[in-house]
Amino acid sequence: MGSSDWHVEKRSSFSNESPLSNIENQPETGSLSIVVLGASGDLAKKKTFPALFHLYRQGFLLPDEVCIFGYARTKISDDELRNRIHGYLVKDKDASPQQLEDVSKFLHLIKYVSGSYDSEDGFRLLDKEISEHESLTNSAEGSSRRLFYLALPPSVYPSVCKMIKTCCMNKSDLGGWTRVVVEKPFGKDLESAEQLSTQIGELFEEPQIYRIDHYLGKELVQNMLVLRFANRLFLPLWNRDNIANVQIVFREDFGTEGRGGYFDQYGIIRDIIQNHLLQIFCLVAMEKPVSLKPEHIRDEKVKVLESVLPIKDDEVVLGQYEGYRDDPTVPDHSNTPTFASVILRVHNERWEGVPFILKAGKALNSRKAEIRVQFKDVPGDIFKCQKQGRNEFVISLQPSEAIYMKLTVKQPGLEMSTVQSELDLSYRQRYQGVTIPEAYERLILDTIRGDQQHFVRRDELKASWEIFTPLLHRIDKGEFKSIPYQPGSRGPAEADELLEKAGYVQTHGYIWIPPTL
Repeated sequence: MGSSDWHVEKRSSFSNESPLSNIENQPETGSLSIVVLGASGDLAKKKTFPALFHLYRQGFLLPDEVCIFGYARTKISDDELRNRIHGYLVKDKDASPQQLEDVSKFLHLIKYVSGSYDSEDGFRLLDKEISEHESLTNSAEGSSRRLFYLALPPSVYPSVCKMIKTCCMNKSDLGGWTRVVVEKPFGKDLESAEQLSTQIGELFEEPQIYRIDHYLGKELVQNMLVLRFANRLFLPLWNRDNIANVQIVFREDFGTEGRGGYFDQYGIIRDIIQNHLLQIFCLVAMEKPVSLKPEHIRDEKVKVLESVLPIKDDEVVLGQYEGYRDDPTVPDHSNTPTFASVILRVHNERWEGVPFILKAGKALNSRKAEIRVQFKDVPGDIFKCQKQGRNEFVISLQPSEAIYMKLTVKQPGLEMSTVQSELDLSYRQRYQGVTIPEAYERLILDTIRGDQQHFVRRDELKASWEIFTPLLHRIDKGEFKSIPYQPGSRGPAEADELLEKAGYVQTHGYIWIPPTL
């Protein structure tokens, strides 16, 4: 081959620019219509509308561009919807005059359309209202931005998406877009999730679909990649040579509280572990992405999910709190777990032999969500302090946002004795006066910006269900029994035994206390 046959092409994927720079440097124009479907439901009132209000107050939703439409079957007026929402935006007795004025201005951006979720009449009317808003903002046809937030049960996703596709899309592509946000649960197992993905995928392209998991919007979850890949300290430590085990824990100190009938259809694994905790697991265990571009990050998450070995029977503990079946909406012989502890094992060079313990439960003795990375014992322990506990790196997600490293130090005084202490970054103390945004407002803003980094891709969803579907089917058939446990306890004693078997060493006599201001 002659030298003239060779040429070099520059690879555009290795840009030094921020992954969002293209979006930020090319501000979108045209009206923004945000449609909240299921507007009269609890999710919309408690999460979606308050998130939109906070974005409005911070200047991310401009009043001369945006209009918010509520859509539901309930026959109410614009003002009735506004009155229903008002109390969730601000408490009047605690609100300043400026806040009340902001609430009033925001509520006037909201209009309501009543209609069915499976008939064209309501969606034609919705499209007419959106088009009128677009004409008032002098938007060229097709250049507008339309965001549909489905605060609805997954059973109606296919019919609603079909109606949106048929009746409410941009008429042409002149720089505008149509995007759809769908809430979990994305199916109940691999088959139903794939069926749902196929039904929605036949109507919309993957870049138009935003599968939201609000845990990916939490401040300290988003900090995970920064901690891992922007700090030299962790790079050589984050592997099987140094880490003994990893716990990802979600605990609630209350039961199903009237949601028993709904919860019983899913259970704690489908409700919490297969989505929230597994997403955190991905960020803890994934390899370093090529860049911060959304697809590069999501590629690495899929790779680590596909490296998870089948779950072993003796590495699962299920529980159900006593009194759960007293709820009249729960079947008398329900085996649905309200507690689960599951060990995942990753078959790759970094994590071979390191157990990842995913644990979630209701009606326990505390409320918290945290990531706990426990390091191995110090070899050649000249201070004889191993019994005091191992080093741990802990990220507390709730109720108090904090990052702390538990380590051994010298006890102050004349004697050479050791004690457990911590290096602590507590957000309330360190970032006084800084408001940490709610997960939903961050994720809705990402949707408007077209950033899918913190949303679940279809192949990622499939890989997550492949891990848990065999176990879930056995639970559904009654082959795995839930162990009773007392409300207000740590859960089944067998879960602590599993933790010890996995190699976790508990620190006795040490309790992390969040610092006070």
